[in-house]
Amino acid sequence: MTETPRGAGEDDGDLDFSALLKATKKKKKPQPAVEEKDVWEILKTAHPSEYEKIAFEYGITDLRGMLKRLKKMKTVEPKHSDAFLKKLESAYSCEKGKKIVLSVEVVDPNAQVKWLKNGQEIKPSAKYIIECVGNVRTLTINKTSLADDAAYECVVENEKCFTEVFVKEPPIKIIKLMDDYHVVVGERVEFEIEVSEEGAHVMWAYEDQELSRDSQKFRFKKDGKKHCLIIQEATLDDIGMYHAWTNGGHTKGELEVEEKELEVLQSIADLTVRAADQAMFKCEVSDEKVTGKWFKDGVEVLPSDRIKMTHIGRMHRLTIDEVKPEDAGDYTFIPDGYALSLSAKLNFLEIKIDYVPRQDPPKIHLDTTGNMVSQNTIIVVAGNKLRLDVEISGEPAPTVVWMKGDKPITDVEGRMRVEARKDLSCFVIEGAERADEGNYSITVTNPAGEDKAILFVKIVDVPDEPENVKCIAVGEDCATIVWDPPKFDGGAPIKGYLMERKKKGSSRWTKLNFDVYESTTYEAKRMIEGVLYEMRVFAVNGIGLSPPSLNSKPFMPIAPTSEPVRLMVHDVTDTTCTLKWLAPEKIGAGGLDGYIIEYCKDGGTEWVQVNKELCERQGYVVRDLPTGEKINFRVMAKNIAGVSPPALLAQSVTIREIMELPKIRLPRDLRQKYIRKVGEKINLTIPFQGKPRPVATWFKDGEPVDAKKVGVLNSNVDSILFIRSAEREHSGKYELVLQIENMEDRASFEIRIVDKPGPPVGVNVAEVWGFNAALEWKPPKDDGNCDITGYTIQKADKKTMEWFTVYDHNRRPNCTASDLVMGNEYTFRVYSENLCGLSEEPCFSKNTAAIPKIGLDCNRAPFKEKDMNACPKFTQPLQDRSVVAGYSTAISCSVRGFPKPKIVWMRNRMILGDDPKFLMQNNQGVLTLNIRKPGLYDGGKYSCKAVNDLGEDEVECKLEIRAVPVEKTEKD
Repeated sequence: MTETPRGAGEDDGDLDFSALLKATKKKKKPQPAVEEKDVWEILKTAHPSEYEKIAFEYGITDLRGMLKRLKKMKTVEPKHSDAFLKKLESAYSCEKGKKIVLSVEVVDPNAQVKWLKNGQEIKPSAKYIIECVGNVRTLTINKTSLADDAAYECVVENEKCFTEVFVKEPPIKIIKLMDDYHVVVGERVEFEIEVSEEGAHVMWAYEDQELSRDSQKFRFKKDGKKHCLIIQEATLDDIGMYHAWTNGGHTKGELEVEEKELEVLQSIADLTVRAADQAMFKCEVSDEKVTGKWFKDGVEVLPSDRIKMTHIGRMHRLTIDEVKPEDAGDYTFIPDGYALSLSAKLNFLEIKIDYVPRQDPPKIHLDTTGNMVSQNTIIVVAGNKLRLDVEISGEPAPTVVWMKGDKPITDVEGRMRVEARKDLSCFVIEGAERADEGNYSITVTNPAGEDKAILFVKIVDVPDEPENVKCIAVGEDCATIVWDPPKFDGGAPIKGYLMERKKKGSSRWTKLNFDVYESTTYEAKRMIEGVLYEMRVFAVNGIGLSPPSLNSKPFMPIAPTSEPVRLMVHDVTDTTCTLKWLAPEKIGAGGLDGYIIEYCKDGGTEWVQVNKELCERQGYVVRDLPTGEKINFRVMAKNIAGVSPPALLAQSVTIREIMELPKIRLPRDLRQKYIRKVGEKINLTIPFQGKPRPVATWFKDGEPVDAKKVGVLNSNVDSILFIRSAEREHSGKYELVLQIENMEDRASFEIRIVDKPGPPVGVNVAEVWGFNAALEWKPPKDDGNCDITGYTIQKADKKTMEWFTVYDHNRRPNCTASDLVMGNEYTFRVYSENLCGLSEEPCFSKNTAAIPKIGLDCNRAPFKEKDMNACPKFTQPLQDRSVVAGYSTAISCSVRGFPKPKIVWMRNRMILGDDPKFLMQNNQGVLTLNIRKPGLYDGGKYSCKAVNDLGEDEVECKLEIRAVPVEKTEKD
């Protein structure tokens, strides 16, 4: 008889498939020593165009703050400028979509300036607003975009100043986090994340080392908001933590690589062959690249004319032609490089011819070796094929009946069937199931007698899945998981369990152990705080791995906060104590629900909780304390994970009120006259001190303040005087009186509410002479409760009645209007002015000033037109220059000639065309060639030619481009 269960032994009855569960030890790469660098030293020596890259590399997100600090660190000697009082900053930064203002201050208030962006002049528009106020020149860029990230220049005559504008994109959030991966050697790994904006920059890193996009091992893919890091063939050197960074988020995922396990898809089976027949052993493994060797009774089988070994794809075959008796034995196939062997037995069937009587009782010849674990007991792995070849003898040929229990088996086709051959009866079960387990009998009869044999078939299988997987405790980066063993162990003892976890919402499971774990309680570590996880468990017996258990309920690793900090006593009375503290330094993903306050008498051990409900503020008043007792206090923070360690006071507190004299601390700005305009809000806070709580009273001009007009709010430490809308009647002297029993303190200050003045009185034209008129008037009756600072005088022609300002801020009540037009009659008006501005109404002059006409004769000289034609001539030649590569430069000259000459710029006698690198300008004969960030190849001879109909002229210079010097590092 022959049976084909996978991995069944010959002599022992305990099936063990645990050799297929191969543990892999992760090889940890040695961590290279990272030299710490000071990012500020790097920034001090870097070019401004590299600031953003360095900030991203070292995790600096506040570019504005970085530039301010860098500006303070740099001590550059300011160069004297004849055109600029204040130049542009070295660099500006703003967020995308915001407004940015570039400002300079020039020496000449009438100077004209030009603004350039990357060498191109900026024209005023809705986006670019150019303003000129006094000596200040500003360029405002509205709704900045990435296209505005450029170099800007401000040009005044022959002087320039430069700056760089950096436009920051809003923080990029990571929407989909990175999953953990567990793969075998050679498999493809694809880490994927999703960000909030398309076109975002994502930096990938392995452990603490940034991954280069020029690497041949790693491939980077970007599809809209999705970014992927791809490893085509994973190796053991790739084990570790991978990170993805944006300017507003970070995620990480762990990669575990296991040595590839060799799976046996088809094992070799025992064979029984006759003489001169062919015997073929064959097996199939999962990897088609694996080679192996064949052995017979421990000796390697060598190929010959009769014995052939083949390897095609995943199939390995050993073929023996014309089998001989000496070929019988145990054959084994061992794959190269794997601790695995597949064995089968070759039985040689020798045909003998015996002379027997014609009547021979039937006989069942059972082979008790092979797959029987004990007498008449056979073990079959569920899903495998069972084939029992029972040799039968007897003359005449006996009748064979197979039965399972009391039910005969008569099918010759199907999953369970009986096959009849000469001298053999074959019982076959295809794909054994648990229901096939039981007692089977074979009965043979003929006229000479009867024989019967009973067999017990035992079906073994992988166990059922474990049950009730749940999390019973969590920590900052760990969780404790428990489960129940499976209800059915598969007919073989449970060897242990394998655990897997995944992040909620992900489909990628990560193995937690490679060796089987025997207990039903497991502590999972290396988890990320604040992330939801799910767990599942597999049971393992000698047959294999069970189906996975149901996923546990999602759980989150969290930890209690650290203790509150800076616990202190803020105030003490006879029965209360006021405590204050700051929030814990480490809160974590569990958040902070509130605080628990407890106290204990000095020397005691029993702590009493003060607050029944959690205190959400960082301060608390403990009441009903015994007077004179020494009390210890402590405060603990609480969140979903539990209670933090306590914060304790350094020493006990004696519950007794301390007497303190009343004292008003008048702010500095109230020690002089406090002036506000009509309609403004007034909110004055006057701090004071004193114990017990003093009584604060307000007075105005010696009388108690009117509660309907002035609001007062008192607390333990200050008094607030507020007026919602100030009126002139609120002006006066205010006094605060602070009293504790018979002790008091006083403080006073003056409030003045001012308004716009009235118009002047009696504007009169006192005298008119020539083209001038003398005006005089009297001050206004209402000065608005403050001094008059000046007058504004305006004139108007009686014909048009259009008003023009003659003087503003005129301090005297008289003036002289000059440059009046002959033949016109003028009227005047005057506004008075104080701290609040001009008066609402002017005062008009009572009379007018008429300027009489006087006859004038004009004798003009005859006009003679001058011939202005002239051939071009350079009045200022080009100068040789030497500049550093990468820094923009300009060369200039001046020319005159009429008609206006045509200008041609050349480099090395080659005409410069419309190359955007070169910007050619002609301003009133001053010729300038701007070269944007020249390279080493831009050096040579530059010439400028001017041509018109009367002739031509040419000048040239030599431009030398120097390479940027590179400082040698300590390593070099």
